[in-house]
Amino acid sequence: MKIADQMRERLEKAFQPSVLEVVDDSARHAGHAGVEGASGETHFNVKIRAAGFTGQSRVMRHRMVHKALGDLVPRIHALALDLDV
Repeated sequence: MKIADQMRERLEKAFQPSVLEVVDDSARHAGHAGVEGASGETHFNVKIRAAGFTGQSRVMRHRMVHKALGDLVPRIHALALDLDV
């Protein structure tokens, strides 16, 4: 299963978001450090809108997402997060 699909599953389960976008942006970074050759799946942009972020600081929201992604985080070279209620 692709990393992006695993990310979607875990984030859906953890946050029941009203908006969830997971974009694999790896192709734009071909040839850069951290890109896994032809397999890609190293650079992601994620947008989440979830009630669970209410009252949480930006840092705490990021920590919550990293916790939800768990063992996927070390496999990702770059993760841009856009998190809001």
